[in-house]
Parts: sequence; C-alpha cells; structure tokens
Amino acid sequence: MWDDFPLTPQQEELFGNLYDCVIAGNERLNLTRITTRENFWEKHLWDSLWGIAPYFTVHALNVIDIGSGAGFPGLPIAIAKPHWQITLVESRQKKAAFLTETIDRLGLKNVRAVADRAEHLNQQRPFRHAYDLATVRAVADLKTCLHYALPFLAPQGLAVLYRGQWSEQEETDLAALIQNRQCVLMRATATKTPLSGGIRHCLYLSNSVSTSGSKTTEKLDGS
Repeated sequence: MWDDFPLTPQQEELFGNLYDCVIAGNERLNLTRITTRENFWEKHLWDSLWGIAPYFTVHALNVIDIGSGAGFPGLPIAIAKPHWQITLVESRQKKAAFLTETIDRLGLKNVRAVADRAEHLNQQRPFRHAYDLATVRAVADLKTCLHYALPFLAPQGLAVLYRGQWSEQEETDLAALIQNRQCVLMRATATKTPLSGGIRHCLYLSNSVSTSGSKTTEKLDGS
C-alpha cells in the first residue's frame, strides 16, 4: 500500500499511534465511522497521502488543511513530510482541541491546529495568501471548497480538492468557475484505493492564470 510513499519505520509507528488517538477520541467526539485498522490505513492514511503524491519529493512546503475534523489529510501529511509546515483549520472547538492534544501526544513539531472558520481566517494576516497548498477533503461542495481555499494561497499556490465520485453537477460548476476566471484547473487525477477499489478524484486548482516566475511554482515543480 505504501510503495508510492517512502516511509520510515518511525513514521509507520506514528501512523499506528495516530490510529490509537483517533479511536480513543472517537468515543467522545464521533470523529469517524472508519474504525477497523485496515480500513483506517486505506481510507484515511493512504487516502490522505495520495492527494499530495505529485509533490511528495518537494522538500519544504507551507500547507493549510481546511476543515480538518479528525485530522485528515493534515496529520498524515505532517507525519509523512516532517519538513513541511502544516496548519490545521477546524471550526469546532472540541475537535480543534482534540487535534492539538493529538499533535502533542505524537510529538509533532511541524503542525498546529487553529480553531476558526475558514472563511474568516482566510481574510486575516498571516493566513491570507500564505500557503503553497490548501487541502480540502470531505468538507463541502466544489464552490464552497474553492471559496474557503483560494484566499489562503500564495501566488501560484494550489488548492488540492479531494473528491470521491465526480458528479456531472460538479463538472458543470467547475467549467463555470474556470470560464469566469475565478480559478484555473492545473491538474486532475483519478485512482482507486488499493484494498477496496473505491474511486477517488483529486483536483489541483490555482487562483491565477499565470504560473511563471513564482517562488511557489518553483517549489511545486521541485526546482
């Protein structure tokens, strides 16, 4: 399952510890319906990492995860990419507190949790226009996800939208957004989960047409 993601034994151990934290927290916070270890590793951990696979070899990025909930995809990304700086945004205070508690228990130094609404935080310094990647997984419809994500992006940063099935309505909405030049589709990928064969889509969108001469673009290109 991890052939595409070179992980150390220490990182795999941290994934196991994250599983324990989520299952324990699930008893009081209803974090996830995915509770068996095999399903957790496929549908939370693997699913979190495949969305950043195109940039896995980039050494250092600044990433914001919007609507983190139980910490996905942000916490697996923080474990797999210790040189990346990760901000988790979660509007519900109890879940944000769980994220902070889990970060402390795992001993992660490259990630923090912020309790706030994305549409408020993305207008505030130092968050606005500050991130190379903004990840959004299982949060809302396409338009809302972009409304949350695009203001966080540095010039030529990318919004990474994790989707399951890709509906005709979402395709229509995306075409309208692109036509109105509210965003630019830079990349789209589709895959199946390695164990259950579930369909996954991932969209990579920018809020600007031009992609040349940007430090963020150079980082994402691996330059």
